[in-house]
Amino acid sequence: MLYDALYKSLKILLISLTFYMLLRTLLQRPSSRLARMTAHFSNNAVNGGSNGPSFAGVSLQDLPKPDIFTSNLPPDPEFPTPSASHSAPRQDLGPRMVKGALYTFVRPEETSDPELLGVSPAALRDIGLQHGQEDTPDFKALVAGNKTYWDPSTEKGIYPWAQCYGGYQFGSWAGQLGDGRAISLFESTNPSTKTRYEIQLKGAGKTPYSRFADGKAVLRSSIREYIVSEALNALHIPSTRALSLTLAPNSRVRRERIEPGAIVARFAQSWLRIGTFDILRARGDRKNIRKLATYVAENVYSGCESLPSILPEPASATSSSTINPARNVPPEKTEGKPPGEENRFARLYREITRRNAITVAYWQAYAFTNGVLNTDNTSLLGLSLDFGPFAFLDNFDPSYTPNHDDHMLRYSYRNQPSIIWWNLLRLGESLGELIGAGSRVDEDQFVTEGVTKDFAPELIKRAETIIERVGEEYKAVYLAEYTRLMRKRFGLVSENAKDFDELFSEALDTMEALELDFNHFFRRLCSVQVKDLENEE
Repeated sequence: MLYDALYKSLKILLISLTFYMLLRTLLQRPSSRLARMTAHFSNNAVNGGSNGPSFAGVSLQDLPKPDIFTSNLPPDPEFPTPSASHSAPRQDLGPRMVKGALYTFVRPEETSDPELLGVSPAALRDIGLQHGQEDTPDFKALVAGNKTYWDPSTEKGIYPWAQCYGGYQFGSWAGQLGDGRAISLFESTNPSTKTRYEIQLKGAGKTPYSRFADGKAVLRSSIREYIVSEALNALHIPSTRALSLTLAPNSRVRRERIEPGAIVARFAQSWLRIGTFDILRARGDRKNIRKLATYVAENVYSGCESLPSILPEPASATSSSTINPARNVPPEKTEGKPPGEENRFARLYREITRRNAITVAYWQAYAFTNGVLNTDNTSLLGLSLDFGPFAFLDNFDPSYTPNHDDHMLRYSYRNQPSIIWWNLLRLGESLGELIGAGSRVDEDQFVTEGVTKDFAPELIKRAETIIERVGEEYKAVYLAEYTRLMRKRFGLVSENAKDFDELFSEALDTMEALELDFNHFFRRLCSVQVKDLENEE
C-alpha cells in the first residue's frame, strides 16, 4: 500500500516536471513552433478587439496607465492610501474583515530567482506592448511581483490592490471572500484600440482576503489557467486573459503535497463580479451599491447610453429586436409602462444578463465546463472567470462536472445555463432597489433616505416585473446565440426553424448514447462531403 502511494506520487511529479520542461522549451523562445502556431490568435470584440495593422506597440514604460478603479471606488478605511498600506507591517494588513470598501491597497510579495516560463504573443499584442518587451528586465520583474509603478520616495504612481467581494458558493452564502491570492498591479490602455485592462498577478502573496490560505498558486494549476485563458480567447469565447507564466523556484507550496509555486500575470477589462454586489447587499450598504452600479455602467461598459433599451415586443430567439436591441437611451430617461418602467439601472441589469447569456451559449456549444459557477466566479462583463476544476467534455455526458466536490452535480455541463441565471437573480436582488425605483431613482429623498413605507409595494412590484422580463430575455438571447454557434459547428450555411429540435437535439442524443467525443465529432464532420449525404429523398 505504501509502495502504491509512493508510485502514484512519483508518477504525478514526473508528469508535472515533464509538462514544465515542455512549456519552458516551447514557450520561452519566440521562434518556437508553439509561438508560431499561436501568433495568429486574435482577440474578439468582447475581450477588447485587435490592434490596427500598422500599430507596433509601445514599451512597458510608455504604456498608458490610467487610475480609474481606485480613484472612483472606496478603499479599505483602515489603510485608505498607498502610503498607509506601504508603511504598515504586512501582517497588519490581514487577513481580516474589510467593510465599507471595494478594495485594499496591498503590494505583492517579492519572488526570489523567478524564471519566466512563457509569454502569450496574442496577449502582448492586445495589451498594446511591442514585441521584445517580454525580454526586458522590467517586464520579468513586473510579472514576478518584484516591480510596481508606485514610488515610495515621492508617494506617487499607482499602488497595487486586491478586491473585496463575497459570494454564494454551492447555493449558500459564504460571506466575505475577495482576492485571496490575486493582486492588481495597474490599469492599462491600449494606445491603438483604446481598450482598458486591469493587469493582475495570481499567486503573488497574502492579502486581507486570504482567510486561512497562503496567497500562493502552484505550478500545476497556473499552467492550466495560463493555457485555458488563451485557448478560450482563441475560440472567441469571452474570457479573462493570461499574459505570462512565471516559476517561483524557491517557493514550496503546501496543498495535498508540497508543490512548486508559480505566478500567472493575467488581465481583463474588469475583474468585477456578481459577488462584488453580493457583499454590499449582505451588509446593507446601499450607498456603495449605487456607487458600484454607476461605476460599472460608466467605466466597465461604455456609459449609460451604451446600455440596451427595453424590448418593443416579448423576447424571442428569432426576433431582431431581441438579438440587436436599440441603445443610445439618455441616462435620465425611463422607458416602458407601469408597472415595469425601466431606468438606467434596469438597462444595466439587462446588459449584464445578455453578456452572460452569450458566454454560457459559447460554453455549451464548445462543451466547456467551468466547474465552480459561484456568484464570486460570475463576471459582470460576461467573461469566463477564475479557472479552477474546469474541463472540456470528452465523451458527451451532460451530467459531467469536473468538480469532485460537486456531489449534487450543481455545476454540471447540463446545468450551466440555469446556474448562471440563478446567479443573475442574486444580482437582481442586489440591484432590486435601484431597478424598482423607476423614475424616482434620482430623487434626493430616495438617494439619501431610502425607500419609504408607502413607496415599497410599488418598488417591489416594478423590480419583480423587470427581473422576470429580463429572465425571458436571458432565455431568448441564450437560445439565439447557442443556435447560431451550433449552426457554425455543423457547417450550415442556411437557417431552418427545425434545426434545434431535429438536428442539434438528435445529434446530442446520439453522442450521449454512443459516448462519442464531443469536439472530435465536429472535427470528423469536417471530412464528410455534402455529396456523400445525397440520397433518393
